[in-house]
Amino acid sequence: MLIQDVINAIEEIAPLPYAEDFDNVGLLIGDKTEKITGVLVCLDTLEEVVDEAIEKNCNLIVSFHPIIFSGLKKITGKNYVERVVLKAIKNNISIYSPHTALDNSFVGVNAKICDVLGLKNKKVLIPQKSTIKKLITFIPTNSADKLREALFNVGGGSIGNYDHCSFNIQGKGSFKGNEASNPVIGEKGITHFEEETQIGITFPKHLESKILNTLFANHPYEEVAYEVTTLENTNQHIGIGMIGELETAQNPIEFLKFVKERMQTGCVRHSKLIDKKIKKVAVLGGSGAFAIPNAVMAGADIYITGDVKYHDFYKAENKIIIADIGHYETEQFTKNLLVEYLTKKFTNFAVVLSVCNTNPVKYL
Repeated sequence: MLIQDVINAIEEIAPLPYAEDFDNVGLLIGDKTEKITGVLVCLDTLEEVVDEAIEKNCNLIVSFHPIIFSGLKKITGKNYVERVVLKAIKNNISIYSPHTALDNSFVGVNAKICDVLGLKNKKVLIPQKSTIKKLITFIPTNSADKLREALFNVGGGSIGNYDHCSFNIQGKGSFKGNEASNPVIGEKGITHFEEETQIGITFPKHLESKILNTLFANHPYEEVAYEVTTLENTNQHIGIGMIGELETAQNPIEFLKFVKERMQTGCVRHSKLIDKKIKKVAVLGGSGAFAIPNAVMAGADIYITGDVKYHDFYKAENKIIIADIGHYETEQFTKNLLVEYLTKKFTNFAVVLSVCNTNPVKYL
């Protein structure tokens, strides 16, 4: 097994095209063609984490946060980032980070928070835009079924909770090849008319290269006529944050105590409590103050996130309770999610949960 095999598995649930533009995701250090000895999963890659990987014979660290976020002009070991990079390279350890690609996954960071809190009926809080594309192509009618099925098999024709979706129009196409052409149907230099089917399918944007390769491999024409456009439709399964519901509504104080215990946090900072039971809960792992208006608009009774500043709490305006439980605390169970997923995928090498607590924030 190669490091690339683990990367492929992670990107099945967290395709990199859905990472935020500001982010630095993917393989940050190492050679994807190396044989794998073991995987260590962590939230942050610190020197002690690299030491742990060495001790446990893991040559791949899957770190939720990227250790290299902005450009490095020198690697001299003057700070913790450079020291981690140096130690990883010296010990032939690769580092991979999915970060916001996993934030935007329907089964990622925020889904895990919902699971820990027992929330049902999960929905994406802020759907990501421009994630759905559409392919239009024209093909001889007697070849249409084969192409359509091939496109379905690689993920084409999927939108929301539906798959095998397409729109088909019958018509007549025409073409005339020049002297350099080699037409499969008709003769060069003579205008040919052919009964054709126009096939239209949607697909998620991360599958574009696979869709086009399948199109070219299954289309009989020498020159394939096609167009790809980006749709404005909302994708129900890609985006940041989530909103779900409690099985039974709870008193605000009781629920906050429940959150503190389940999310293993040393402190819960919250806005003014509202005299209303908690039923609808919005969550966003990491720094989520920017999504307070979205949580309000979605009708959440409480919004759980991290890194909320003083003035952000005013945005509650007695419409919602804002609860800041800490950046690390909202994301800590992401490690468990990845370990559980990779352990099911791979049984011929160790997938290890790091025992290092990398939270830089301490509580009295």
